[in-house]
Amino acid sequence: MDKQSFFWKIMAGELPPPRAATTLGIVFKHIDAAAGTIEVELQGRPEFTNPAGNIQGGFLAAMLDDTMGPALAATLKEGQFAPTLNLNLSFHRPAIVGSLVGKGRVVKRGKDACFLSGELYQEGELVASATATAIIRAIPK
Repeated sequence: MDKQSFFWKIMAGELPPPRAATTLGIVFKHIDAAAGTIEVELQGRPEFTNPAGNIQGGFLAAMLDDTMGPALAATLKEGQFAPTLNLNLSFHRPAIVGSLVGKGRVVKRGKDACFLSGELYQEGELVASATATAIIRAIPK
């Protein structure tokens, strides 16, 4: 864990959080960089709903991406970032307006390629799950 990395600078308030994370109402509940795990709380807002009144799947995908990505970002060194190369999603039940809990983990971290997984829960029920592949890159100067 490198406290000079962008993730830890955001956590320390030295850098602003990403706008997407702010839009999703992310609050970090537990971060274990050594284990590559994270737990976050996210907000399903009324403006995220589809015509049926449930949270639209694209927002759930963004929530899962913003759960798994920080699990990896917490392990990066200064000057590194890890964009998502692919995101595979499964929806298990509808999510409604309100709080969701995201749990993410680094499943395997290679030199460049990293494999991630995560779940979203609402009221203790699994709403969606995902796997992703990310690649570690240098932040462009």
